[in-house]
Amino acid sequence: MNPETEKDHHQDAKAPRKDLSQDEERVATLIVDAAIKVHRALGPGLLESVYETCLAHELRQRGLSVETQVPVPIHYEGLALDGGLRLDLLVGGVAIVELKALEKMLPVHDAQLLTYLKLSNRRLGFLLDFNVPVMKNGIFRFVL
Repeated sequence: MNPETEKDHHQDAKAPRKDLSQDEERVATLIVDAAIKVHRALGPGLLESVYETCLAHELRQRGLSVETQVPVPIHYEGLALDGGLRLDLLVGGVAIVELKALEKMLPVHDAQLLTYLKLSNRRLGFLLDFNVPVMKNGIFRFVL
């Protein structure tokens, strides 16, 4: 992503936010560290599902609860509708992680994560693109 397309909700991957709880910050730090470790071990160029499996394992090794492929209902007019939405990882019950392995990140990927954050009533999310030479360039942090 280039700076012109970045939105105000993007954060530097390791920059602490005063409005996040200590638990949210702890989870955020562990997500970033685990993503870097997985990327160093596997490198770029693999399928998203490989990174998802390994990142979930790494986060569990660090003592975090991790749910994968979590359905996200759409609440509308008092109903919970199934829109076929699934988030990649829900970490520690507080952070949504969407994994990508793309040639180029697009605004639709931001919209995907923002949709999941809003529909699930969560504030902290990460968009992780593993198809980069250095992982720090593929980490995008969102705080609502």
